[in-house]
Amino acid sequence: MNGTTAPSPWLPTAPCTPGRCTAHPGPAPGEETPGAVAAGLVLAAVRLTAGIGSVLLGLLFAPATGLLPAAARLALVRAWVRVVVRAFGVRVRFTGAAAPAAGPLLVVANHVSWLDIPLLAAVLPGRMVAKAEVRHWPVLGTIAALGGTLFIDRDRLRALPGTVRAMAGTLAGGGRVIAFPEGSTWCGRAGGRFRPAVFQAALDSGTDVQPVRIDFRPTGAAAYVGDDPLGASLWRLVATRRVTADVRILDPIAGGGHPDRRSLAAAAERAVAAAVTPALVIPAPGTPAPSGPAPRVVAQRAVASDSANLPFSSVHQRARSSPASASSSRTPA
Repeated sequence: MNGTTAPSPWLPTAPCTPGRCTAHPGPAPGEETPGAVAAGLVLAAVRLTAGIGSVLLGLLFAPATGLLPAAARLALVRAWVRVVVRAFGVRVRFTGAAAPAAGPLLVVANHVSWLDIPLLAAVLPGRMVAKAEVRHWPVLGTIAALGGTLFIDRDRLRALPGTVRAMAGTLAGGGRVIAFPEGSTWCGRAGGRFRPAVFQAALDSGTDVQPVRIDFRPTGAAAYVGDDPLGASLWRLVATRRVTADVRILDPIAGGGHPDRRSLAAAAERAVAAAVTPALVIPAPGTPAPSGPAPRVVAQRAVASDSANLPFSSVHQRARSSPASASSSRTPA
């Protein structure tokens, strides 16, 4: 929100702001990971150019992918988003339970950054849930609509049941839906409550819920909160060395084992909150690798489903915040 319009009272809010949460030079309390290390101007510029270039290249060839079989199209999209994330200088580690190869699933995750979208698209692609305004954005709005994004009108609470019904229909048809039930981005040092509305779709369709935990190290470099401009977020990311994203796929939760959506939302929230990943230390060149068992890396396979959309369809789906309470709503209720 801007300074003249009050946010809707039912929209989720987070106390995170760029000044308070993204400028910390050291690690967060309890982290063993080194704090942010600045990259040189040249390296940052190269990363920014490579990242934006890879996004534009993918968008250029996106129409042609519609001619490919579903499995090939998804494999190409997943490869693209991994290239995009790496081009921006982010190293990624996928750990935890094996991702289901196919079948309906409500994927829910904590929400830290615009990077969450390509990260989930790389491992569990599906139809994103986005605010209605994204539909009218140049280029990205068209891609989002063509990719089957489910749009939420945040200013019309009465429209929410219709969105939930659309989610349930996608799940009942064998597709996947990806939502961020915190409803707003948090900086990664803390998280928000999982709003129960989206979980009704899982109950109505008899679909399992797949919780995912996303962590970034150093904390703050990738955070995209409050009134943070996208350009500032991009530059902060490419100007930081050794940024690592850890995507942990947790055990699925059977929707039928919970009496209502609030109980199911609370179970997913507890699972994500408890899955705090170990500190990710990226050693300097020449440093011996740490001893001990290596984390189990998830083996990934392409998902043969027409429900997966192009990954950047819901980038910057945040409600603009007031100075007192920064809001970045994606999923209300």
